[in-house]
Amino acid sequence: MYSRNRLCITAKEQAQIRRFRIVLAGAGLGSVIAECALRLGFEDITIIDGDTVELSNLNRQNYTRADIGKPKAQALAQRLQSINPQARLTACCQYIDAGNMAQLIENADVVINAIDFTSDAPFLLDRLCTELGITALHPYNFGWAACVFAVGKWSKNLSHLSENYRGFELTFARFVAKELQKQNRPAEWINELIEQYAGEPEQLPPPQLPIASWQVAGVCTDILYRLATGKEIKMFPEFYFQTIRY
Repeated sequence: MYSRNRLCITAKEQAQIRRFRIVLAGAGLGSVIAECALRLGFEDITIIDGDTVELSNLNRQNYTRADIGKPKAQALAQRLQSINPQARLTACCQYIDAGNMAQLIENADVVINAIDFTSDAPFLLDRLCTELGITALHPYNFGWAACVFAVGKWSKNLSHLSENYRGFELTFARFVAKELQKQNRPAEWINELIEQYAGEPEQLPPPQLPIASWQVAGVCTDILYRLATGKEIKMFPEFYFQTIRY
């Protein structure tokens, strides 16, 4: 199945990838990441999400109309299994919280923290991963751009930016825009989008496009490959940022 990975990935690396244990916390944006990782050769994926598929998910998440109403974790696991029946896939149709997260991630090599900021769960998961020495990846869909940062045992984590989950997406977006400016990589459209979002009359989820979902999937999968094969990665407050628009 992975013969076209040749020259880019060695046989030894392919074996390392196959054994690498991924816990995907959040199967929204995480649904696209999971398929990209599976197609590269990651075959041990635990999917955790208590949501069901909705029509509004279909513009950017890895589901179809036939999945509407189904638990996201189950629908995603079925899709991935249809691609690679040999993959070791576990679907946990529940929300991750303080009471269950230790058990759910205890055997992970990496955790993808793609939980929505509707509670303090992303912060709690981040801290637990740090305590256990598990690298956590945080993917973000910026509409026209992908952003990913990694938290590890010796790095700063989410609480470095804020300890309040309300409006955290806006806090993080402003941090990224400021850092890009420092790096002489200004993206004016990001600043415009941030201010437009901040000025909306009611608090809504941030705008997201399919373009960034697929960009995030590629960036995350490259980081997963690097982690699985013992290569260095950037750690927060450094981050990965990729866009097709400047």
